[in-house]
Amino acid sequence: MFLVTGITGKVGGAAARHLLAQGKKVRALVRDRAKAASWAEQGVELVDGDWNDTAAIERALASVDGAYVMLPAVWAPSPDFREAKGIIANYVEALAKAAPPRVVGLSSMGANRTSGLGMITALSLLEQGLRKLTSPIAFVRAGGFFENFLYGLHVAQGGTLPVYYNPTNRKSTMVATNDIGAEVAALLAGPAWSGHRVIELGSMISADEVAAQLGDVMQREVRAFAVPRAEWPAAFEQSGIPKGQTGPAEAVFDAVNAGWMDLGVAGTERVAGTTLPRDVFAAAQMAATT
Repeated sequence: MFLVTGITGKVGGAAARHLLAQGKKVRALVRDRAKAASWAEQGVELVDGDWNDTAAIERALASVDGAYVMLPAVWAPSPDFREAKGIIANYVEALAKAAPPRVVGLSSMGANRTSGLGMITALSLLEQGLRKLTSPIAFVRAGGFFENFLYGLHVAQGGTLPVYYNPTNRKSTMVATNDIGAEVAALLAGPAWSGHRVIELGSMISADEVAAQLGDVMQREVRAFAVPRAEWPAAFEQSGIPKGQTGPAEAVFDAVNAGWMDLGVAGTERVAGTTLPRDVFAAAQMAATT
C-alpha cells in the first residue's frame, strides 16, 4: 500500500496511475471525495483530510509501504512562507510517528539553494524539514513542467508563444508530469535504499524548442517570444496573481534565467525525461476534441 498526496493534481495523479498499472495498492489523502470519485472507482482507498490535519496524515500513513508527499503550489505566498511551513511541520510530525519504510518528496531544481528562489523557497524548506526524519527519503528535484506551456494551444494561433525564458534559445531543465509520476512510482515500489537521495529529473531544453514542437502539433510555425522583464508583473496579474504579490513568481523565472535551475548539482542522481513537449501538447489537444 502506497500513500499518494495530491492525487487529484497532475503529478500525484500520474504517480497513482503508474502504481496502479504495476498492480500496487494506492491510498490517497483527499479533501473532497467527490473530486476523487474516479480514483475510488479504480480501487484507490480514500482517507478524508488534508495537509493541515496532522491526525489525518497519520491515519493515511498507517501501515503503508511508502509515501509520496508534496506541497500545494502557492503562487503568492506570505513573505515568511508560513503556509508551507505549517504543512511541512504537519508532515514531519506525522512521518516521524508513522516512520514509513520510504518517503518520496516532490521538490524542484534549485531547491539546493536557500534564497533567491521565489515561490520555490517552499520546496527548499520542505527538503530541510524532511531531512530531520530517520526514514529513507528521496527528493525528486523536477524541472519546469511542460504542462505549464499548454496555454500555447490557445494563444499561439498567431504564431507566437510568449514565455518568461530569456534568451529563448537558452536550455533549462524541463520535464513532463507523467515522467515525474513514473519516477515517483519507481522509487516507491522499486528497490529499497537507506539514507537520503536527491534525483534531478528532466532534460535540458529551450523555449525555442518547446515552441517548435508546439508548432508541430498545431501544424503551423510557432516561435517563442520573451516577454520583456518590465511587463512580467502585469502578465502575472492577468494570470490571476493578486496585484503587488507577483514577486515570488517572477523570482522563479529570474532564477531559471540566471542558470540556477540547471542540471549537475553535486551529490545528486540524474534521470532524463522520456516524454517530449509535443507529446504533452498532442495529448492535451486530443483530450480537448474528444
